[in-house]
Formats: sequence, C-alpha cells, structure tokens
Amino acid sequence: MAGLATDGFSMDSRLLRTATAVIVLFTAAFIVAEEPKCHVPATECERQIRQMLSGRRYLGLEVVDLKPGLVVKTVRPESPASRADFKEGDRLIAINGKSMEQATAKQFKEALAEARSTGRLWIIVQRRGAYQKIETRLEPYPEEYIEKVISAHIAQAHTASNGTGQ
Repeated sequence: MAGLATDGFSMDSRLLRTATAVIVLFTAAFIVAEEPKCHVPATECERQIRQMLSGRRYLGLEVVDLKPGLVVKTVRPESPASRADFKEGDRLIAINGKSMEQATAKQFKEALAEARSTGRLWIIVQRRGAYQKIETRLEPYPEEYIEKVISAHIAQAHTASNGTGQ
C-alpha cells in the first residue's frame, strides 16, 4: 500500500512539473511574441536614422483623432511646441490657414510636411473655449533625442530578433 501511495505521489508530481513546464513555455512564447521586432532590414533603419540626422525638423506634438478633429495628446519637453506654449488638450483648429476642424492625424502630418520648406507655422487652437494663435517654427531633432531613438530601436528591435543584430 505504501508503494501505491508513493507511485501516486510520483505521478502527481510529474503531472505538476509537466503542467508547470507547459505554462512557462506558453508564457515565454507570449512574451517573445509581444516583444517589438523590426521587420525592416537594418540598412533601412540606418537610412531612416540618417534622414533624421540630416536635419529633418519636428514640432514635438502628439495628436489624437477626436471625431471630428484633433486634440493635442502630449507635448514633448524641450520641443518647439513646448517653447511655443502648446498644452495637452488644445484642439487644433487650423495650421497655416488650412482647417484642421475635420482633420485626421494623417492630414495633420501632411500639413506639417507642407510647412517644412519654410519651417514657419501659425496654428489656431481652441483652449478652454477660447481661440488662440500660436506661432512657432519646426526645428531639427536634438542630438539627445536621436541617440535615444537609435538606442531604443536597436535594443528592442534588432539585438534579440535573430541573434545577428540585423
């Protein structure tokens, strides 16, 4: 009888170890699946990073689509937008005379792209019910930001993805 109890305990123990191993494997597979991977060759990433280094300019706003229109979600610290006094929650009304009241985030980016030749922007926002005109300029990305983007991208997307760093 004692032998049967030990055998039963061994089966339960093996079953428990097997179940634990399966759970660990599924968890590991889930974590790996959720890990960001770059599906672009490293050479393309380099090209994009070089483009940033070549003087591409930015405003420093992240916007979200309302239905309709756009609202400022975040203002990057030390950016042209923060120096121009944009605030989270500002509703974009117009950029350089082009209405943004029904715009999408894609149309916002297109409006910024149109202004890249001069870099000058005048933007009408609605803040707490009042309209306000904000004048600013697009500026080159700061070196610290570029380094942060490059480091984060390489660490998250290339190093562990295929073991070659590519």
